Amino acid sequence: MKRIFIAMLGTALLGVLALYGHQASAQTSEQATGSTGLQGTISAPPPKTGARITVPGNGQTFTDVPITVRGTCPSGLLVKLFKNNVFSGSTQCQNGSWSIITDLFIGKNELVARVFDDLNQSGPDSNKVTVTYNPPGEKVGSRPTLTSAYAKRGANPGEKLTWPIVISGGQAPYAISVDWGDGTEPDLISIPSPGPFEISHKYASPGIYNILIKATDKNGLDAYLQLVGIGNGELTQKSGQGEDEGGAGETRITRIILWQPAAFLLPLLVMAFWFGRRNQMKELRSRISRGERPF
Repeated sequence: MKRIFIAMLGTALLGVLALYGHQASAQTSEQATGSTGLQGTISAPPPKTGARITVPGNGQTFTDVPITVRGTCPSGLLVKLFKNNVFSGSTQCQNGSWSIITDLFIGKNELVARVFDDLNQSGPDSNKVTVTYNPPGEKVGSRPTLTSAYAKRGANPGEKLTWPIVISGGQAPYAISVDWGDGTEPDLISIPSPGPFEISHKYASPGIYNILIKATDKNGLDAYLQLVGIGNGELTQKSGQGEDEGGAGETRITRIILWQPAAFLLPLLVMAFWFGRRNQMKELRSRISRGERPF
């Protein structure tokens, strides 16, 4: 009977280990830098409170860019700004407020801010603010535009963080300046033609950094894009200068949930003990009925 009980217990243990191994394998995901690690996803409802735009005021007119859009937000969430439903910058909400430097389309621009949690779930839209950009002498489409598929991206300190960017419009070639927000000198890049290009940087320490990219075309017209760079690890500072889309490529917090095996193992151990005990009693009754010693 001992052999039967041990065999059943071993089977239960193997089943639990196989199940947990499958879950751990499924939770192995690619991080922002291309490295891999175990990530446990904890389900949670999306943010219930959105951001709010307080500056600029609704109906304002501008003749020059960039402008700074500010507002309030739930701390710890990623804030993305959209102009006419086009992504135009991001920042991490800190101390209940946010600020993004952005350019504008010629004419009317409807500004909306959205918050996103670590699971890339969006909260409700902010209030809508409509502003107008009327630069003297400029024509629609004459100004360059910067975009990216990633609002937030990260890497471990000392490892290269690579970021794909797309430039369009204006008149090539373009001069690109990238301020990585960590106090280092801005990178200066020359881009000969419109299309995708990459920027890269190594952060020396963990932190949340506001990255500001500026592009100037042949005619001296500018485009701006603010993004959030992450130095992975325990934060040693919190500064607006130094955060997919869903995105995949986005930095996520790695969590390994250690209590799961015990939760699965406990009921299996109880079942194994119960079946072993029942078989043992059955064997004892059989021996007594045959006139044999029970032990």
